[in-house]
Amino acid sequence: MKRMTDTVPLNYVPWAAADAADWIAVPDDDDDKYSRGVLGVVTGSDQYPGAAVLGVEAALHTGVGMLRYLGPERAASFVLHRRPEAVTSPGRVQAWLLGSGIDPATLDGVTTDRFRSAAQSGLPLVLDAGALALREQTDAPIIVTPHFRELAGASGRSVDDIAADPAAAAARAAEEWGVTVLLKGHRTYVASPGGLRLVASSAPSWLATAGAGDALGGILGALVATHTDEIDGDQDALARLAATASVVHGLAAARASGAARSRCSA
Repeated sequence: MKRMTDTVPLNYVPWAAADAADWIAVPDDDDDKYSRGVLGVVTGSDQYPGAAVLGVEAALHTGVGMLRYLGPERAASFVLHRRPEAVTSPGRVQAWLLGSGIDPATLDGVTTDRFRSAAQSGLPLVLDAGALALREQTDAPIIVTPHFRELAGASGRSVDDIAADPAAAAARAAEEWGVTVLLKGHRTYVASPGGLRLVASSAPSWLATAGAGDALGGILGALVATHTDEIDGDQDALARLAATASVVHGLAAARASGAARSRCSA
């Protein structure tokens, strides 16, 4: 698989911790669980229930006021065992995280119906893995979060083509699909349909592991749910939130892997 060099493309602006800090919603004294953002989540499956747990855990650690988990029953039991504050009944939400840990070839009827309901809500959508195709079924604000293989499958291009120039691939997808694209990798490229191009480089190589993308989805979902006013007023807000999620994800991984190295050397 050919990969591009480490040179950041000139049209991409680096996004670092100082930039991300401006996109973290800090609660005020008069905030409550609703004003802090409510995230609806339909992730996980009977095959991959852990994806739901990882995404929910990451979202709640990021600072969302409430989380409604509406995924499959088996995954819901794991979610509630880990995070009993998660709500498993339908109700008010401000944004949706859909698709992590779901194989689009094996979608069940209940998940399909919940995808459709979320797509028709008009609320901001974070689409991962099994929900990427929903971008064609709604006019809501959308950010898709594919890795190289998922983008290749959705765009009809080869994985080698994506890997050779992921920055160009992210920009091309954003322009062709009219949605914000977060292309995951050691460098995360974010492209908005309006032309904003951001790159986050905080991710350590320790993040090349199963479940990392599920956690990133949860972080991003929480950030989107806490910034719906900004999304309504700024067509590029989703791109800035996506790059912020990548920075937060990368910094958390760097701290975790640093602790692991310290334990190994002790």
